[in-house]
Amino acid sequence: MTGIFFTIQIILAIVIVILTLLQKSESMGLGAYSSSNDTVFGAGGPMNFLTKATMVVGILLVLNTLTLVYLYNKQANTSAVDEVKVKHITPKQVPSVPTVPTK
Repeated sequence: MTGIFFTIQIILAIVIVILTLLQKSESMGLGAYSSSNDTVFGAGGPMNFLTKATMVVGILLVLNTLTLVYLYNKQANTSAVDEVKVKHITPKQVPSVPTVPTK
């Protein structure tokens, strides 16, 4: 179960990095390489879409992180010792110390 959420976490992290880099900044970021953003996203440009998409992916990332924390915490409360059946170990008979005959 945690493997699925961990895979989703990696995908969300990659998507949020890409969305952040596509947003307009002083240096234009990766958005400078695609000039057709205005026609694809409408007259407002990509900023409204990218901002909303970044917010949604960010919220999903936080919720997925909290789910992973809950699942890992739930697993951490169990001990490996609790799962192992301990056999009753009887102490071995210790041989008695030979007595030295006194003169």
